[in-house]
Amino acid sequence: MLLRSLRLFKIIRVAVLYGLDEIVAAEFAPPRIARLINAIFFWRDLSAPRGERLRRALEDLGPIFIKFGQVLSTRRDLMPPDIANELTRLQDRVPPFDSELAVQQIEKSLGAHPDQLFSSFERTPVASASIAQVHFATLKDGKEVAVKVLRPGMRAIIDHDIGLMHVAADWLERLWEDGRRLKAKEVVAEFDKYLHDELDLMREAANASQLRRNFADSTLLMVPEMHWDYCSSSVIVMERMHGIPISQTERLREEGVDLSKLSRDGVEIFFTQVFRDGFFHADMHPGNILVSVAPETFGRYIALDFGIVGTLNDFDKDYLSQNFLAFFRRDYKRVAEAHIESGWAPKDTRVDELEAAVRACCEPIFDRPLKDISFGQVLLRLFQTSRRFNVEVQPQLVLLQKTLLNVEGLGRQLDPDLDLWKTAKPYLERWMSEQIGWRGFVEQLKVEVPRYSRLLPQLPRLAHQALTKYTEGEGQPQNTELMKKLLAEQRRTNMLLGVIVYFGGGLIGGIIVVQLLMHVLRFY
Repeated sequence: MLLRSLRLFKIIRVAVLYGLDEIVAAEFAPPRIARLINAIFFWRDLSAPRGERLRRALEDLGPIFIKFGQVLSTRRDLMPPDIANELTRLQDRVPPFDSELAVQQIEKSLGAHPDQLFSSFERTPVASASIAQVHFATLKDGKEVAVKVLRPGMRAIIDHDIGLMHVAADWLERLWEDGRRLKAKEVVAEFDKYLHDELDLMREAANASQLRRNFADSTLLMVPEMHWDYCSSSVIVMERMHGIPISQTERLREEGVDLSKLSRDGVEIFFTQVFRDGFFHADMHPGNILVSVAPETFGRYIALDFGIVGTLNDFDKDYLSQNFLAFFRRDYKRVAEAHIESGWAPKDTRVDELEAAVRACCEPIFDRPLKDISFGQVLLRLFQTSRRFNVEVQPQLVLLQKTLLNVEGLGRQLDPDLDLWKTAKPYLERWMSEQIGWRGFVEQLKVEVPRYSRLLPQLPRLAHQALTKYTEGEGQPQNTELMKKLLAEQRRTNMLLGVIVYFGGGLIGGIIVVQLLMHVLRFY
């Protein structure tokens, strides 16, 4: 409790020191309130621009606040340009920690000094992020690698900040009606989980390996290979990737990269991760993305930093795909129905009323490029609509919502004329066809047939036992005669089913057996 109090005191002290209260008051309070605040804290030096003061405050407050600033830096439609430009410096200019501490961490984790592990090791870090910093090195076999080292003492810092967020979420749900609907405590718990996952670099290495495998045959995305012999929970070593940061659009143009195509590829990569794999990079700010200009991989995305990934189950993917597709088709009735069917909106919600509300929010943004859309206003109106209809925020989709903001921010930087809806719609239609069309049916059979091959020989006996048991007194009296007839019919067809399974190659026979069994067991 004492540590939390001290941390809260530091947050207040830093906010006052950098004049964050003055920034808020200048935007939302009457001028006399701002003058009063400046008079009370007359001793402060507020000569630096407000964007610089905010960035420095976030850096002083640590990793969670830095991550918050990274997200804000991509939201140029929500942030004034001077603040957004300054916050972009958080993505690759976080102050590094002492290189000797990094050497000690490597020696402790890998059991040898860097000079013994590598033929060369650069003491000066090439990048410094909120959780770790990166040094370049060369393995004994000549391969160029990047060595990522966890910042010392990070767990204690995050525990303190997350503890304060839990307290704030608890008060939010107690004092604000919308706080309960927004599931503030569950949302904080979800962030708590992912932030602590990010402290385990072995988990990050595994995430990178999975994403690399998912895109092994892709011509759109590259993921570095992990060198597992040099990986631990606090140090990981990966293939060094060469490329231009995606935020340096002028350099990309000079190299001949088609920015319009790059923005479209980014949309496809995102939807592929979400809907095909249910496994997506959830920290896609510009500091974590490079673009290759090597001849053999020209124009491909290069993903870095895999500490935070999101996962979706089949229900989430199906729900989201239906909503996205209905949204792109402007089928607002289907959007409303999907919300009610999934339980996100109360069962007694009138479909027509929810449909009209969603239409009023979304219709104005269609057929317009990103540069002409105010997503801030759209989000505000959607929030007001969800509050009116008691739509609940789903904590498992918090990372997806964050990633959507990153993707939209990147698209805005690369190609302000990008029509996000027209770009995404064909991909979603193709994906839905693969899931529920003939191709999806065949792919599902490939997964299920091995299970059927073990089950099919037992099905006649199991069905016979189930029906026999039912007619021996455990069934409902009014259905006994029906069960006896079904049992007799089942005995007569046992031989036929066996022949079908044996001579039908397994697949067709399996389908017929399963369909017949489902028909019989509907009465059971």
